[in-house]
This record gives sequence, structure tokens and C-alpha cells, in this order.
Amino acid sequence: MAFHHDSSDLVRNAGTRMPAEWEPHEATWIAWPHYRADWPGKFAAIPWVFGEVVRHLHRHERVRVLVENVRLEQRARHLLSQAGVDLAAVEFHRVATNRSWLRDTGPNFVWRGGSGPGEMGILDWQFNGWARYSNWRRDDVVPAAIARLLGLKCRQPKMEPGGRRIVLEGGSFDVNGRGTLVTTEECLLSPIQARNPGVSRPEMEEIFRHYLGVAKVIWLGRGIAGDDTHGHVDDIARFVNPTTLVVSVESNRRDANYEALRENRRRLAEATDQDGRPLRVVDLPLPRPLFLRGQRLPASYANFYIANRTVLVPTFNDPNDRLALSRLSRLFPERSVVGIHSVDLAWGFGTLHCLTLQQPLHGSPGGRPARWP
Repeated sequence: MAFHHDSSDLVRNAGTRMPAEWEPHEATWIAWPHYRADWPGKFAAIPWVFGEVVRHLHRHERVRVLVENVRLEQRARHLLSQAGVDLAAVEFHRVATNRSWLRDTGPNFVWRGGSGPGEMGILDWQFNGWARYSNWRRDDVVPAAIARLLGLKCRQPKMEPGGRRIVLEGGSFDVNGRGTLVTTEECLLSPIQARNPGVSRPEMEEIFRHYLGVAKVIWLGRGIAGDDTHGHVDDIARFVNPTTLVVSVESNRRDANYEALRENRRRLAEATDQDGRPLRVVDLPLPRPLFLRGQRLPASYANFYIANRTVLVPTFNDPNDRLALSRLSRLFPERSVVGIHSVDLAWGFGTLHCLTLQQPLHGSPGGRPARWP
């Protein structure tokens, strides 16, 4: 496999870096919900969950909202005002989407020039509906639209021969901002819901190195039961700082997640970072199995979102809510850790990390949270 690029390509082997989520943000992007089929019978509650997310975020960073049309923008403005949001901290942009899972459909922001400050650009991976759904073509052009709105260079990672675009979703990997990435074999190497058929493990690692500046890839096995993405890592393992990850664990031996999560925990315990150093691994419980209409939902506390001064954590009216919030609070001492009720949201097979997308603060070398305003 070879990579398609030219002499003016934004992203080159040397000096490319994707910032970690905890590094300072200029903004968080979301796509206002409108696709009712993602939450059959429960859609009326979903915009209020998005409103709660914006209410917490807008105190610390700008929130940029994609809306289908004027009518949807008006409804969003009205709801956010009712929720106590200062609309001066919110921007609306007319960009059509199929769905609202912007983590997977939006761009990756990368730095050219090492740790920054440097030149920021956008990677526009192909999105194909998680190799599962047919309504994805509007979502596939979202990164290019955001690049135009921000005036940033945008590149589509490709492979040769043929210049085929590389398919990758933001929820399928997580980075520590220093050169280590965690992902799953189930999502990126399985022939089921195959994103890039025929692409091998070494080739995927080269893609990560070339475009994201990754020196070390940690491969976990499977994701959690109920996950329609077939193994996204943001439900099972997340970096919380350059040397520490949380990992989802299941204590019930009879649960469908028990063996898979036990194996993931073992792999992380044996893993090292980009410098060959062991990583600290902190267990994060799962809530009790969550079902709706006989369908198991991918309910996980690991689907949290790290913003400038807060961490938003999905909660599920479960006894483990308190334990998860407490554990994450100790891991984020400079941020407030806030639970967002996500039982209704999970009916769409995603929660808080899935719907949010961070835009790094331009010109910031990273490290400490930014203050807003």
C-alpha cells in the first residue's frame, strides 16, 4: 500500500500531531438532532439532552452547531434559551447532515509542526455509515464544510493504487497527544462491517503514523455488546492524560461483556507508550445492562467528553453512576465532572462522546485547560 499525497500536502510523516482531547479547545462542534429514526419513540427528549450538553459547555468554550435549515436553527435557539444558554457563546452553521454523531462524521484537527503552535489543518477521512447504514452521503462532506467555514486546509487521506479514500471514524481510536493510539481489532481489522477491506494491521499502523503522528498503536480486541459500530474504542478505553487510561470492566461473569473486557484489560496492563513505558490503567465499571424493546444498548461511562473546564459523563440511573463519577473526578482534578442523563440518548446507540467534536485552540502548545471567555 502507498499513500496518495503531493508536495503541498498538509500532513507529512515528520511533525504531524493530533492533539489529545484534554488539550485547550477553541470550540466544541455538535450537529443538532433531526433524524428521528435514530431514537424511535423517544426523539422528543433528545434535543433537551443536547441542550444540557450545550448548557455545560458554553461556559468554558464556544459551541458551534450544525443545523439543517432556518427552521431547525430557530427551534434550537428557542430550546437553548429555555435551557439557560447564553446564545452569544453559540454559533449556528447551515450544514446538512444525515445524523448527529459528529465524533464519527466530523474531521480530525491536526497540527503540522510537532507540538504546536504551528499550522492547523483538517483530515477528511471517508465516512460510509459505519459500513452498516445507507444514509451517509451528507455526513461524508461535513469535514470539508467545516474546513471551509474555518478557512483551514483540508486533505482526504488516500491509498494507492487507485487513490481510494481511507475510511476512519473518530470514535474508533483515541490518542494521548504524544504518539500513542488505542483502537480495536474488531472495528478496524474485522471482515464484518469492514471499513477498509484488505488493509492489514501493519498498513493501518502506517496510516496512523503518516496522518496522525502516531508512533505506537495499542490494539484491543472487541468492543461492548450492543454497539452497532462493531467495536468503537470510545466505549471501552480512553486516555485521561498522556500516561493513564481508563478501561471499561464487567464484574458479572455471566454478562456478554465479561470475557472481552477482561482480555482488553489484560492487553492494556501489558502495553507501553510511545517511549516504551508502562501505562497506568484505571478500571471503570459498566452500568447494569440497559435494554429497550429487547435491544441491548451500548451504555458505557467511557463515552465521556473532555472539555476545557469540565468532563461530561453519561449516566444511566444506575448504582455505578456514583462510582464512575467519583473515579473520573479523581482523574480530572482541574475539571468539574458532570453527569448527563443518557438513557434516552443511548437508544440511538451513542452518547456524549459520540455527539461532540473538539476543535483545538489555534496557537496553543497544549497541556492545561483554556479559560472561557
